[in-house]
Amino acid sequence: QVQVTESGGEMVQEGGSLRLSCTTSGLTFSNHAMAWFRQAPGQEREGVACISWGSANIYYVDSVKGRFTISRDNAKNTVYLQMSSLKVEDTAKYYCAADGAGRGYDYCTGGTRQGDFGYWGQGTQVTVST
Repeated sequence: QVQVTESGGEMVQEGGSLRLSCTTSGLTFSNHAMAWFRQAPGQEREGVACISWGSANIYYVDSVKGRFTISRDNAKNTVYLQMSSLKVEDTAKYYCAADGAGRGYDYCTGGTRQGDFGYWGQGTQVTVST
């Protein structure tokens, strides 16, 4: 049984920093691309960042480039999202996801597609206040 668990979300002031973590169990973590998505109230879920199984390919949505950094530690089955210079518009529930195939394919080049990611966490809330 695959489990994906996010942590680290909290309320932070605009301009602050936060690090989200995501751990998995029940799958061979090093075979999976990992991604962070977010969804704000009334908005569609969007892909924020993606990292391939070996960290060779990384994608960021334009709105977070230069502010967010995705990384992974395959030995710890953990992916991170370091967020800095946070803005009010970053307020959302952040979801971690693992690709559904686990065959070492590249799911990060050119963007993220929700349909490629078969394993999802429950999300962690990030709230940025003024």
